[in-house]
Amino acid sequence: MKPPRPPAPTPSPNLDALATLLERHTPSDGIHATAIPRLVLIRASEPTTPLHALHAPALCIVARGRKQVLLAEELYVYGPDQCLVASVDLPVTGQVVEASPDTPYLCFRLDLEPGQLGDMMMEAALEAPPDGELARGLALGPVGEPLLDAATRLVRLLDTPRDIPVLAPLVIREILYRLLAGDNTARLRRIAMADSRLHSVTRAIHWIKEHYAAPMRIDHLARTVHMSPSALHHHFKSVTSMSPLQYQKQLRLQEARRLMLAQPMDAAMAGHSVGYESPSQFSREYSRMFGAPPSRDIARLRESLGATP
Repeated sequence: MKPPRPPAPTPSPNLDALATLLERHTPSDGIHATAIPRLVLIRASEPTTPLHALHAPALCIVARGRKQVLLAEELYVYGPDQCLVASVDLPVTGQVVEASPDTPYLCFRLDLEPGQLGDMMMEAALEAPPDGELARGLALGPVGEPLLDAATRLVRLLDTPRDIPVLAPLVIREILYRLLAGDNTARLRRIAMADSRLHSVTRAIHWIKEHYAAPMRIDHLARTVHMSPSALHHHFKSVTSMSPLQYQKQLRLQEARRLMLAQPMDAAMAGHSVGYESPSQFSREYSRMFGAPPSRDIARLRESLGATP
């Protein structure tokens, strides 16, 4: 005899309400800034092609549809039953994998500020996390009803703009508290408390972002962030799933792609502008990351975006 099927999960009224609000405030596909600082709403009416981008620290809640995010070789797939939390800047490849005109993909994204997390930890008298291995800077977790309710109330404020300056900061503080007290406790509390190792990794990330086109010497970077080269490599990979050199390569290739798409720039010029001395190496690494040589990839991308060369 087959075991009985577990009962279907009870639909969440908050999730339905959030989906309704997101659909109303995203009249077209794309990324929509809002009147609430750092709150962004995203909509897609069909599955998308992979998008390579630098994911800033943020909380993402999918109210409808499903998305996958690739960090180095790690794949994160999530929908309405989970939220995604990014705690540092990470080069990722994102793709909406479940969406249709009748049931579009709808996402709530709130960018996070470490300073606000630290203030909330002190105000709520939350303890610092125990020492241990640094957690990955990207993680999935369940969306509890209290967090979902706060997110829904934040989006609902878009219906009453005059309330936003007074009430939005209060709701955002509640969201931060729910995150710090929930399943992402250790990860986010290390950000809030400026864990010395994570702080050094974050400084290394910022240095690479500012100097991505310059040659990188790991010993110099390690001295800059007050770590030994071996410790920097170990902790950097724990957080980002890649080495500092791999991180730099991702930033270089993403920027070169952006330059070729936005300007009449050939592959050799784009590669040189982001720090490649060898055009053949640039083309080889570009093809490995984006699945096609630069000229073919840009032509394909322009066609998919409806752009002209």
